[in-house]
Amino acid sequence: MNDLKNISFSILDLATIIEGDSSAGDAFKRSLQYAQLAEQLGYKRYWFAEHHNMESVASSATAVLIGYIAEGTSTIRVGSGGVMLPNHAPLIIAEQFGTLASLYPGRIDLGLGRAPGTDPLTSWALRRNLKADVDEFPNDVVELINYLGPRDAEAKIRAVPGQDTNVPVWLLGSSTYSAQLAGMLGLPFAFAAHFAPTQLMQAIEVYRTHFKPSAYLQQPYLMVCVNVIIADTTQQAEYLATSFHQLALGLFRNDRRPLPPPVDSMDRIWTEREKAGVQQMMHYSFIGDSNKVKDQLTQFVASTGVNEIMFSTHVYDTEAKLYSMKLVAQLFS
Repeated sequence: MNDLKNISFSILDLATIIEGDSSAGDAFKRSLQYAQLAEQLGYKRYWFAEHHNMESVASSATAVLIGYIAEGTSTIRVGSGGVMLPNHAPLIIAEQFGTLASLYPGRIDLGLGRAPGTDPLTSWALRRNLKADVDEFPNDVVELINYLGPRDAEAKIRAVPGQDTNVPVWLLGSSTYSAQLAGMLGLPFAFAAHFAPTQLMQAIEVYRTHFKPSAYLQQPYLMVCVNVIIADTTQQAEYLATSFHQLALGLFRNDRRPLPPPVDSMDRIWTEREKAGVQQMMHYSFIGDSNKVKDQLTQFVASTGVNEIMFSTHVYDTEAKLYSMKLVAQLFS
C-alpha cells in the first residue's frame, strides 16, 4: 500500500539563476519548462517565492512571473510561496492577484509571508520605511482578504480587479507565529521546512490547536515544503545535491552566487562547522534513489499528517532536474 497516494504534491521554484546563464531570462525559460512538465505529471501547484538582492534568485517580481507561467500552462495552479506582505500595500497585491485571477480563473493562489525576504538594507530600499510594518501583518492579511472577497457596497476603497475573485489566501511561515494566525483565521498553512526545520512540529501543533472553521476552510489544511532530489542511484542524487550544498554554504558565508555545478566532494569546500550548519538547515531533505526517498517521505507523512507536500529542488543540470521531477511524481501515483 502506498501511503503517499492520498497526498497532493507541488513545486516551489525560485527561478534559480545558475552559473553560465546569460540573463535571468534563461531561468524563466527553465521555470516554464519545469511547470509544463509538472502539469503533465499531476503536480497540484507551482509556486514562486519573493526574494530580493540574491544572485541566484530571479523570482523577485513574483506576480509578473506567475502570469508568465500561467499563460504557458493550462490546468496547474500557479501562485506565490509567498509574497512578502510587509514589502507591499495590501491593495496593490489585491489588484495584482485580482488581475491574475481574472486572466486565469480558478488557478491562482496567494501565499503570504511576513519576513522581508532579504537583508535589512534591501528591506529599506523596498519599503523606504521599516517602522514596525511587520507588526501590522495580521491587519494587512485581513484587509487583503477583504479586498479579494465579495463586493462591498459600503466600501470606499475597492480592488478593481480583485473584488469577487476570492483568490485563495495561504499563510506561510517558518515559526509558530503565522501558524497560530492561520489557525485563528481559518486559512490553509504552509511551513518552510526546506530551510527552517527547527519549529516544524511545534508549528503544526499550534496551527491545529488554534484552527477555527471559516468561510475558507472547515478543517485545517497543512502543506510543508521540503527539499528533494531523486536520481537512479543515491550516489548520483548526492552528487547532484552538492550544488545545493554550495548554494546553502554561500548563505552562511554571505557569498550569494548563482547555483554552481556539482562537485565530487564538499570536503575541501566547507569546514566541519559549516557542514553541520548546512546539514541542520537541510534537515528535511530527501536525497537518494526512488526507494530511499519513498520510505523517507512515507515516514514524514506519517509523523506530520500533512495534506500536501511542496518540493524545492536545487539541481544545476536541467535534464537531471526534469528526471527528478518525474521520479517524484511516480512516488505519488
